[in-house]
Amino acid sequence: MLVYLNGQFLDKSKANLSVEDRGFVFGDGVYEVWRVVQGSLFESDRHFDRLQRGLRELRIAPPAETTLERLEEIGARLLRDNDLLDGDATLYLEITRGAAPRTHHFPPAGTTPTVYATVKRFVPPEDLRASGVRAITVPDIRWLRCDIKTVQLLPNVLANEQAHASGAFDAIFVRDDVVTESTHASVFGVLDGVLRTHPANHLVLPGITREVILEIARELGLPVREDAIPAREIPRLDELFLTGTTTDVTPIVQLDGMRIGNGVPGPISLRLYGALRERLYGATSASGSPSARSAR
Repeated sequence: MLVYLNGQFLDKSKANLSVEDRGFVFGDGVYEVWRVVQGSLFESDRHFDRLQRGLRELRIAPPAETTLERLEEIGARLLRDNDLLDGDATLYLEITRGAAPRTHHFPPAGTTPTVYATVKRFVPPEDLRASGVRAITVPDIRWLRCDIKTVQLLPNVLANEQAHASGAFDAIFVRDDVVTESTHASVFGVLDGVLRTHPANHLVLPGITREVILEIARELGLPVREDAIPAREIPRLDELFLTGTTTDVTPIVQLDGMRIGNGVPGPISLRLYGALRERLYGATSASGSPSARSAR
């Protein structure tokens, strides 16, 4: 497999990092994951804007690769040379502060950031969307800057492993008795006919698919409130679902062993997923390839 590392395209087996890379030592970096459909990046601008914001928040000097045009060029070559121009795939990009002797303070000015990118095939789990999934809740004891897409994901890993060990699809975080998000997706609920999700503040990642779903919901005339769901209201929910780059819209039909709604994917989640699919796959050119920014 061909990957990109620090200005070079090379076989993955030959891609090596310094043991002093701050991403390895401290988790000092950010990452981004694009959905790719027929060789085109979905919502490319929005992902790029979030990446730029993450670099600013961590005070990592943007490398030369971090222009939208250059990132799209890198992605295009990786997709082409890895034979991923058809169907669904993902593009993963990670940028760390670079390699330097281990100190808790920042390394000297001019330290070159590490830039790594790779692609892989993605098969949408349509069976899970049709049947719905089970999830569990866990206390949200993460740091207070969950809005930064940092590579330091150990709390998410531990929570997701807890879900996996219990036979669930994912774990949903609860902080101060309200639902925040899941280990790798945004969380939406339908309560009294109103679509609800946690506001985009420092306690949750500003999900790209979350933004798209809110946009779609308003276009469809659905009542929307960016207002956290209290944990005590979970038994009253008509629907509960996850949204994300590879999650799309995935209904949750059971939470902590408790049935959600009728125990099957609800009409609002199914309607939103149908509209999202139109954005992902519906806007095709004459050649059958979607525009990279068709969903803007």
